[in-house]
Amino acid sequence: MNGLAARLLRAMTDPTPADEEFLADYPDLSLVSDEDLGTLLPAAYAAPAKPFVSTRVRFAVEDAAKERQPRYTPEACGRMFDALVRGLEKRNWADVRLGAAALLRCTGPWPDVAGQARVLVRFLVDRGRLDQPYALLAVAGVAGPDLLDEVAERLADGGGPIARDEIGVIAALTAQERVVMAEFFGDDSYTAPPTAPDTAERAAGIAAYAEFARRALDAAAERARAIQDGGVPYRAEKAFASGEVTALGHAARIALLRDEPWLPALLAGLLPDVSVAPTEAKTLPSQALLYEIVRAAQDFPIPELVTMIRTVRGSVRHAGVPKQLDKMLKKVEAALAERTEVALRLPDLGFGPDGAHRRVLGAHTAVITVGEKAELVFEKDGKALKSVPAAVRRDHKAELKELRDLVKRVDAHLTTLVRALEGGYTAGAVHAFGRWRDGLARHPVAGPTVRRLIWEVEEAPGEWRAVLPETGGLPDATDAASVRLWHPIGSAPDEVRAWRDLLVEERIRQPFKQAFREVYLLTLAEERTGTYSNRFAAHLVHYRKMAALFRARSWTSRHLGPWDGGQEDEAVRVLGAGEWRVRFAHVLADWQDEMVLAGTDRVVFARRDGGTWRDAPLTDVPPLVFSEAMRDVDLFVGVTSIAADPEWSGDGETRRYWERSGFAELTESAQARRDALERILPRTKIAARCSLDGRFLVVRGDLRTYRIHLGSANILMEPDDAYLCLVPAAPKAGGAVFLPFEDGRLSLILSKALLLAADARITDESILTQIKGGAR
Repeated sequence: MNGLAARLLRAMTDPTPADEEFLADYPDLSLVSDEDLGTLLPAAYAAPAKPFVSTRVRFAVEDAAKERQPRYTPEACGRMFDALVRGLEKRNWADVRLGAAALLRCTGPWPDVAGQARVLVRFLVDRGRLDQPYALLAVAGVAGPDLLDEVAERLADGGGPIARDEIGVIAALTAQERVVMAEFFGDDSYTAPPTAPDTAERAAGIAAYAEFARRALDAAAERARAIQDGGVPYRAEKAFASGEVTALGHAARIALLRDEPWLPALLAGLLPDVSVAPTEAKTLPSQALLYEIVRAAQDFPIPELVTMIRTVRGSVRHAGVPKQLDKMLKKVEAALAERTEVALRLPDLGFGPDGAHRRVLGAHTAVITVGEKAELVFEKDGKALKSVPAAVRRDHKAELKELRDLVKRVDAHLTTLVRALEGGYTAGAVHAFGRWRDGLARHPVAGPTVRRLIWEVEEAPGEWRAVLPETGGLPDATDAASVRLWHPIGSAPDEVRAWRDLLVEERIRQPFKQAFREVYLLTLAEERTGTYSNRFAAHLVHYRKMAALFRARSWTSRHLGPWDGGQEDEAVRVLGAGEWRVRFAHVLADWQDEMVLAGTDRVVFARRDGGTWRDAPLTDVPPLVFSEAMRDVDLFVGVTSIAADPEWSGDGETRRYWERSGFAELTESAQARRDALERILPRTKIAARCSLDGRFLVVRGDLRTYRIHLGSANILMEPDDAYLCLVPAAPKAGGAVFLPFEDGRLSLILSKALLLAADARITDESILTQIKGGAR
């Protein structure tokens, strides 16, 4: 034990005046080893409320334990059980998860804690305190078989047959396996450490529980189907007892973690059956189980389940469920992108090698093809029809509905695929060429999407060649060669320009912004600040819009508001296959019923170190991880800043910020927009009236000349730089002007340019008054 740890231990047990003076501030436990932390935790659990220094150190130790992975020597493990027993009288409860966690993290043979375990379990059972059931089973198993049987019987009582089955399976495991399962299931605990890194892998390897998982999910699917068929009476939300929902959530996690081949077909029946009543009611057989399976998908997603959730979201009748599923799906998609070994798997859905799904319906043939989206058309005698034939609507209603549902499923699969592909950037996803070629590039559903992206094939160790299959075809390579998505951060400017020119020349719209993707490099200012970036600090943003973008981009955050603790927050996202975490600080700036403003602050990165996060110098952050994180933050600020609000009417400091930032130097996202306009404008009918001048698109109308800022889309009019408030509707993607990627701000700028280039034809008096009011 180092000197600091020894002093902290003394402060919790027998503090001296010198300790109180030394520890007047909240102690920094980053200098304490994980093993020393395991020694300190038993003392923290038993620390008295007075003197104050003991409480301060106790809180610091417990806070550190909730972020890190303490390691217990056998002696420290024994002291943890002693502390739990001593705390019974004071707390009238014991956090037995701490005991199970200490056994799991014990660095040597388990100590003999049977006596303490018996006292703990007996105390809790006699008082009916069964709120940590899996940790209680683990500790009861240490206490002895008789007490284990009694606990299992108590926990199984009234829980439903699936829950009883789970308890029986766990009770029959070895002591070590019960501890692993207690850690994996994670009973509620205020002070327990985060789940140990290898727990999921160890839990998935327990054969008896894997067998239970299939048995339980089969039983759930049979019961849900029986409710739909009328064999079991329907009662809203009563299909499964609460204990069964919990057990089925555990079973789903194990099956998802093991990527069981039988699982997708089972869930394809179970999810719809628990989501829609067999009657016309808007209730569900089990909203609880639906949400529990989605939460399991947040932990261990597979693409088939993501698509099923999206499909169920479209069919459920309950008004509040789709909105909740949308929120949960953001986390599922982010997790899927990080699970690269399964993320890109896609079924063929009955499509042929030519990329079409055909169905003969009487004299007509239904054809579903896949491009940017799936499209259903009907043919007769080889000629495409403009609408659904009346004979099909009349005679083939069921088949027509099935085909339309298939179109929705295909689109859902494509959405899942695109988000997994883009999310895999920071994970450094690399694929075997043979699997990529046959399972993605040539796949009848995935192929059109995959072929519009730029890929890199490793031709020799460390030598990668970029290809765009849509124009150059599939490259030749061995099945074992590596292939990965191309990112502009690793390419020379000339190569990036060439790819951008090609996309515009060939009118190829990419599934997400790739060739025109912004790159964010570390600046000298960020090297000087060391561990944080102020690049996007000191902006005023519409908070509700920014919070919605957090969810859309898979960042987690709390809500700001005029309540205790609501003045500041950090939005968080984990990147780089779970090895890096980025935090974006923001504070409440103003609160009104119709308008909430936030102020932006610094961005900080942390690296995973065992079971904890440690802030890292920005120079240590992988460039691609840094760039992708800052790209998100630029999006948050650029889209929600009041500087981009053409109708902003605030005064004072907010007005000064609006004037200053609405025409500021371009960020990387605005620079990418400028680069796209250089290629797009010459192909438009207003090319002769437009030019790019630094931060602005200059548009020459008949009445005046206009300068549209490429960041905010705000407009100044020459010659006096008068501001023009103009809020036209942005054109839809795929309209008259080809865009190589979707960008709402770019569409808005082009929409304004098209309008102002023909300003003599404007009839809107509110616009004309502004233009003519200062025209010379």
